[in-house]
Amino acid sequence: MPASLEPLDIGVQIPYYFRCPISLELMRDPVTVCTGQTYDRSSIESWVATGNTTCPVTRAPLTDFTLIPNHTLRRLIQDWCVANRSFGVERIPTPKQPADPVLVRSLLNRASSGSGPYGLRVSALRRLRGLARDSDKNRSVIAASNAREILLSIAFADVVGSESSAELSHEALAVLSMFTLSEPECMYVACDSDRVGYMVNLLFHSSIDVRVNSAAVIEIVVAGIRSPELRAQISSAEGVFDGVVGILNYPFAYPRALKIGIKTLFALCLVKQHRHKAVAAGAVEALIDRLAEFEKCDSERALATVELLCRIPSGCAAFESHALTVPLLVKIILKISDRATEYAAGALLSLCSTSERAQRDAVAAGVLTQLLLLVQSGCTERAKRKAQMLLKLLRDSWPHDSFTKSDDFAGTDVVLF
Repeated sequence: MPASLEPLDIGVQIPYYFRCPISLELMRDPVTVCTGQTYDRSSIESWVATGNTTCPVTRAPLTDFTLIPNHTLRRLIQDWCVANRSFGVERIPTPKQPADPVLVRSLLNRASSGSGPYGLRVSALRRLRGLARDSDKNRSVIAASNAREILLSIAFADVVGSESSAELSHEALAVLSMFTLSEPECMYVACDSDRVGYMVNLLFHSSIDVRVNSAAVIEIVVAGIRSPELRAQISSAEGVFDGVVGILNYPFAYPRALKIGIKTLFALCLVKQHRHKAVAAGAVEALIDRLAEFEKCDSERALATVELLCRIPSGCAAFESHALTVPLLVKIILKISDRATEYAAGALLSLCSTSERAQRDAVAAGVLTQLLLLVQSGCTERAKRKAQMLLKLLRDSWPHDSFTKSDDFAGTDVVLF
């Protein structure tokens, strides 16, 4: 139940016929099954998805799995929400109806019709993109219609086509960027240098949306293949790191550019032999300058990338020369998540192992307190091991009175090296 409805049992009672018989929660998208019973869409879909073929209330067989929206009941629920807003009840939004499989197949046929009017093909892909963006359910319906194979053939039908025909390819890539590709589908792209080169070229397109969609497909392909050779081949493509770093450096607020940019950079940096290209492309500066803007999951991925780049000499040197690197990493410890803490501690360990300046900066930024807290926290064992190694590495750098004047750890069982 939504958080806004949790206290309802104190001030207001939800009418029983507004509750889903399965979840017993207020229905947000009521639908009626062939037995005449009404359920919340998400609940009955989960019921059927787990293999049940009977109506939960009547136990009668479900001879037809079509779910019919109960608009009348939904409007009554919305009116009730409005009438009880003084009790903290928020009005449920009007749900978007899931994509019709017949419509999806029609749009795919229209988009893939080489003899059809070009404008209609483009508009069909735009309609598919809108449907795919609406919900996971829509994406499942689209994927079930062999959409990925069709979209791949459209996206790479003419990799050296004219600017006028490129719009069709760009729209196909925009839809593909919202799906996970199978390994054979990823291989279809990765095994052809022209297709890889085409996507890399799109990283420098005048439209930021085209650039981001291309980066998203590159990340999907790299993550979807198991062959180290093919991964290395993509990460070695001329300009791929420059294009991805350019997306991270996009000067205007665009959260999706940050999300896709860091996902793609991380995937490419997993190939060890080409990490120096990321450093040369300016990845270090982009990561440090953008670190505070990432959401939690993206911050973890960004810090993992920082740790990866700190494992090569050029990466260490670049991070060490950036004045904000060490203070930011120290500040992040225990602030975002256990994973973020582990990556930050690992990056600091690499930096301090090669630079006395980094050691002094870390001490000045208060890393002692952070590491002692980390060792005593419920963080991962790897994070604690890194913290202990860093404490031992920095044992000669602490100010003489840094322990004796602190009451914070008077009863600590941490062994100081």
